[in-house]
Amino acid sequence: MFGSNGKSEKGPEFNPATVNIINNGTNINGDIVSNGDIRIDGTLSGTITSKSKMVLGQTGSVEGDINAQHADISGIVKGNIFVNELLTLKSTSKVYGDVVTKKIIIEAGAEFNGRCHMKSDKNEAIASTKDARSNGQIAQSTEKVNTAK
Repeated sequence: MFGSNGKSEKGPEFNPATVNIINNGTNINGDIVSNGDIRIDGTLSGTITSKSKMVLGQTGSVEGDINAQHADISGIVKGNIFVNELLTLKSTSKVYGDVVTKKIIIEAGAEFNGRCHMKSDKNEAIASTKDARSNGQIAQSTEKVNTAK
């Protein structure tokens, strides 16, 4: 437990300036939880949770949900995105799923196929989505848009 110098041997301390990187060519099946920033340029099949910023590069893809404080998306997401602060969908991004965020930036050229809920509370947004589905409000909104074309 303690060495001769009296210091603990529990390993390196967490450094929030360190970025976790999943490089292009790396495939991960499973969930990832990170206390710091994370960048994915490879492929993830599973849920990612970051207490900080999550970046999905142009070559990156995620099949599963993303939970983060901030997120910049340039690759492909097939799942829901929950961001507590700012979500940026870059021009090369393709998102197939619902988004819950406080703020969003969608660049020209980005593809977004899903619903967007602008809420500060994730649980509140999920509850309102379930209510809208059960009351048929989402289907009615879609029908109005389709008949207007």
